[in-house]
Amino acid sequence: MTALSLGAPPAVDLDRLLAGIDTLATQRPVAAQVVAVANAEDASARTLAGVLAADVALSGRVMKLANSAYFGMSGRATTLQFAITVVGFTAVRTMATVALTCLDDESQLPDGFWESSTAVALAASVLAPRFGSRSQDALCLGLLAQVGVALLHADDPAGYRELAAAHRPFAARRAAEVARYGISALRLSAVALGQWGFPPAMVAPLAAVDDPTSADGALLRVAFEVGARCTDPAHASEPVQRLSRGLLGEEGVAAVLQQVRDAAEDLRRAVVGDQTTTAAGVPSSGTPAAVSCCRAQPV
Repeated sequence: MTALSLGAPPAVDLDRLLAGIDTLATQRPVAAQVVAVANAEDASARTLAGVLAADVALSGRVMKLANSAYFGMSGRATTLQFAITVVGFTAVRTMATVALTCLDDESQLPDGFWESSTAVALAASVLAPRFGSRSQDALCLGLLAQVGVALLHADDPAGYRELAAAHRPFAARRAAEVARYGISALRLSAVALGQWGFPPAMVAPLAAVDDPTSADGALLRVAFEVGARCTDPAHASEPVQRLSRGLLGEEGVAAVLQQVRDAAEDLRRAVVGDQTTTAAGVPSSGTPAAVSCCRAQPV
């Protein structure tokens, strides 16, 4: 594979791509407002619940997440305000970002997108204390880590599918993404989350995954490895001790794998629901709705 020469212009126009995503605020105004309110220093659960209540589908997903096996409420979160208190502002903001970027329409995403994303998120959450991170923050990081994958796929559906099929290991795929697009999907995720105002603690790990000496990227490196072991039968395992910089060995992986397998589908349903309809709530037609939604529009 021939790498791009240093200084070569990216094969995707990042400004256009991200500006196009920003225009979605007019199409999903409640989700956009939730993202903004959840980031405000003076925000309260009551205020956020008042905004969120205007979007029935998104409110339902926050309620379902609060009552999912992950949070263990088992139906006891009966009001939206209490559900927000249970899951936290970062999780609500994550759910709104999923809606805002059309990631709640699985029919228009790469094959296995949410199977992989929920596995990575759960692995990151379970392992977070070993890496000095908060479990709920790590869950949100894992859920949004592959936003860049969705953006590249939306901008180049056939090309990205071909690339993903030819480069299954995550590290090899990221190198292929750089060669084709001038940027890896994880780096694009970092750029997008940074532009949308997510805290540095969620952005830095995405930018550090490919630096084996970086402690910031260690948790996410291991989470991707665990996710691949759970979802890809053909995956060639990499040494966890090396990926984690010695913080975790193979003996600590088996139980994590089982926890991820047990909870992944429940988490997927909470995040995106059971529908295979478009983000507008109508059955998918021959028109690739999420592609037109997520693809950057001229500005």
